Amino acid sequence: MATLLGLTNPVPGHDNIINSRPVTNSPANAAANNNPNIQNIVDPSRVGQADRRTEQQDAGQETEVAKFRYGSNFQSFLQRLQTTPDLVEQLSRVFSGKYATVVSSGLQEGVAVELAGVMEMLRMDEGELSHFIQGQYRSLTRFGGALFALLRNAYDAAPSEGQRQDILQFLKHYSDFSSTEHVETGIMRNLATMKETMPASWGERLAEMTQILGGCIDNSDRTSALKLLQGQILPFLSNYVSRTHDMGQTRMLLTLLTLDIARYESGSEEALTDSFHQLRGYSGLKDKLGGIDDGALKWLLENTDFKRASDANVFADKLVSAAEKALEGKDGAETQETFREIVSAMLTNESVYMPLNHLILPLQWGERMVFSEMWIDPDDQSESGGSSDAERVQRFLLKMDIQGLGLFDVAFASRGTYVEMQVFCPEKLAEFTKLFKDALVNILKNNGFTPGEVKVDKMVRPLTISQVFPKIFEGKNGINVKV
Repeated sequence: MATLLGLTNPVPGHDNIINSRPVTNSPANAAANNNPNIQNIVDPSRVGQADRRTEQQDAGQETEVAKFRYGSNFQSFLQRLQTTPDLVEQLSRVFSGKYATVVSSGLQEGVAVELAGVMEMLRMDEGELSHFIQGQYRSLTRFGGALFALLRNAYDAAPSEGQRQDILQFLKHYSDFSSTEHVETGIMRNLATMKETMPASWGERLAEMTQILGGCIDNSDRTSALKLLQGQILPFLSNYVSRTHDMGQTRMLLTLLTLDIARYESGSEEALTDSFHQLRGYSGLKDKLGGIDDGALKWLLENTDFKRASDANVFADKLVSAAEKALEGKDGAETQETFREIVSAMLTNESVYMPLNHLILPLQWGERMVFSEMWIDPDDQSESGGSSDAERVQRFLLKMDIQGLGLFDVAFASRGTYVEMQVFCPEKLAEFTKLFKDALVNILKNNGFTPGEVKVDKMVRPLTISQVFPKIFEGKNGINVKV
């Protein structure tokens, strides 16, 4: 039908009308073939030649990223990573700039109260700093512990694709199960926002159902909450959109709500235990998992290092609370913009495409404020000769902005106890590079490490994440379309 109506551009040589006649190489055809403004026909069944399509992101821009960007989500992430503001600099602006305000004005409503709470947590000694770093790292490692180590080995040795898929399905259910509080918060927040965007006649009814849902969540009654969400709230909202033709924010929030409800159902104890029973049916896992009943499984998953560290990570909650108040405009446009950049940088570093662990380490050390970020690749296979802990290479990048001294970049890698390190310091401290090197070597030796090559140089320009971790760009070798 499309060909009959002439809605698509005919491909030369394949037109139904003139397919019996060859295409001649006339001057007009030659000029058309060489015209760079002609765009290829979109055909998902084949890979076409490069053209000047205008819908691809950043078409025509001669930048390093644009050279290989074709509108994929992964390339969007790479561009965002390149243009993301420096989180260390933004944290320095917030805490250093607001410190005098908090001290001089005392505790007051708004962002100053939240910042004061955060800054009280940043006064640490050596022992507290170690505990703080370990807590952040544990809160990033969701799949840690003996059970997940067993499943990781079983996945590598699985004899069939079906067993691998069942292991991944269990991990998905656990991920949703461990995110229950976050998902519930998202559901309630979206419903409250939708109520504000609706006419009062519809919003009042939604508010009544939301109040009932809140009671179910408070009582940990997931079954009743799902029944209310799927049986009443979703049909009500779908009916609202279809009758009012509201294609704006309410429809967008309805999409997000549907995704959260799917995760909420996937994270139920029933779904989690059913997927675990499926794993115990495999002969290779029956002996190892057969002794774990449903009660023991729930206890294991609720008492992981990740769960305990997440519950104790008060710093993250305080920082999020300060950002929320700042983004609401409670402390001026400048603070709002700064926190917007902080949130953007944090989301980029926590992206699903970032194959690294990311830690934020702001603290007050003595009389100096120190603002730090650390990226960790716990399994750098580019130089790893084996899979054991002794052979595995771990690579780190640490950025530190020390008040009164400047920005430091520290890149180091370890294999077992063997450590190599490279430090870049501010220009004004370049004359002390030999002193820094000797001190670092002594620190490594005193803590049981074997120093390898240790370099200390003047910083010419700050290191980028991609310089230290080139594996980030491996994603561009895969297929990833933009939806």
